[in-house]
Amino acid sequence: MSYEIFYHDEKVTEINPVVSGKAPDFSLVDQNGEKIQLSSLTKPVLISVFPNINTRVCSLQTKHFNVEASKHFEIDFLSISNNTAEEQKNWCAAEGVDMTLLADDGTFGKAYGLIMPDGPLAGRLARSVFVVKNGELIYHEILKNISQEPNYAAALSATLG
Repeated sequence: MSYEIFYHDEKVTEINPVVSGKAPDFSLVDQNGEKIQLSSLTKPVLISVFPNINTRVCSLQTKHFNVEASKHFEIDFLSISNNTAEEQKNWCAAEGVDMTLLADDGTFGKAYGLIMPDGPLAGRLARSVFVVKNGELIYHEILKNISQEPNYAAALSATLG
């Protein structure tokens, strides 16, 4: 299924993400240099995806899920962006965020079909949220407008349900 992506109400690209079935496995480095592999996590996983931690909406999204992560230890929260692990570590230190941020080297974006191929954000990840339980994608939200926040309540409900 194809999704049109808009930036400031102007269509900038289309993507064809994986939105159901078996969740593609991935292994990425977090902001502390540790490798995290999806298939090794045993709890339900909420994956928050965004293009750049140093922008307003990406920052808001990450801070919101950080608050939820501090309340829901029965869920593994992963935030994934195009930023380097060092950029993520610096952002976490500056913002007081203590959750797992993963630096996508392109493997996650390709596996999930989330790399925007053209437009002003070419090469960046499309804003989205996924929930994985027992290796299966049970929830997804691909944000049509890259500058909008996701439906936090729906993602959390799917994870807890």
